[in-house]
Amino acid sequence: MKIVVGLGNFGERYADTFHNMGFLAVSFLSERLHIKLKTRECASLTGVGSFGGERLVLAQPQTYMNLSGQAVKALMAKYKASASDVLVLFDDIDIPRGTVRYRQSGSGGTHNGMRNVIAECGTEAFARVRIGIGRPPQNMPLADYVLASVPYEDRAVLKEAINTACDETERWLRGEKK
Repeated sequence: MKIVVGLGNFGERYADTFHNMGFLAVSFLSERLHIKLKTRECASLTGVGSFGGERLVLAQPQTYMNLSGQAVKALMAKYKASASDVLVLFDDIDIPRGTVRYRQSGSGGTHNGMRNVIAECGTEAFARVRIGIGRPPQNMPLADYVLASVPYEDRAVLKEAINTACDETERWLRGEKK
């Protein structure tokens, strides 16, 4: 059993914002792997399928970003998964726009959604794929930046980053990432 969770905010208002990179990555994975996101459970929109002969749950928490840990904790309990069975995808201001980084574990850094996942689940032992969105323009508050719509000129580089994040996720699912 593996669980892949994309962090973001639900609703049309947030659909194309920088803070929804994790949601978008799970949507791309859903299409790639032919696993429809159609079930509402554990405070998430989920799809259940398989990858490499193993059961796979794709999830987009419906709790808003900063409470994402509630959904991850509930999913882990329902599917009897440990932290090592979970990968979390999310946006990251601390790496350059379009950059993708995989980590096997670690702190939540400056990301409140990931901090909440760690706090709710009581462990940092989650694999994660961070999708770089870069820092906000000078004098722009961070909350305004992450909740802003991605400008047209940045969409291609972020779409490529999301595809790379999906590639990293598939490598993790195959056991190639340790």
